[in-house]
Amino acid sequence: MSVSFGNAPTPRRPNLTPMIDVVFLLLVFFMLASRFGGERSLGLIVAGQGSGYSGPPRLVTIYPERMTLNGVDVTAEDLTSEIGQMTEDPGDIVVLRAADDAALQRVVDTLDLLGAAGFNRVVLVE
Repeated sequence: MSVSFGNAPTPRRPNLTPMIDVVFLLLVFFMLASRFGGERSLGLIVAGQGSGYSGPPRLVTIYPERMTLNGVDVTAEDLTSEIGQMTEDPGDIVVLRAADDAALQRVVDTLDLLGAAGFNRVVLVE
């Protein structure tokens, strides 16, 4: 006695709709998660390029809540005018040092502030 289960089913084509949905959701996710807009960069002079240091010291130390110029507290608004009095040319070197607990964003903000004032030769030290 042989058992028959009927005709063999015809092979079905795979349904691609779920895969297309997943790909579309991934596309939407990465479009929303990515950042659009221009990238910002900081132009820094690499060690060994340019001329040597001359003139009075211009050491800006950045702390978490304050900054100093040659060891004297200074506000961000007064920083560029104070450095301007110490330089003959905006191309003079300004030394920038971050304290151990200073946030990187404060360093970048200070670099932007100095760059907007025309000081384009900033040396970062540890």
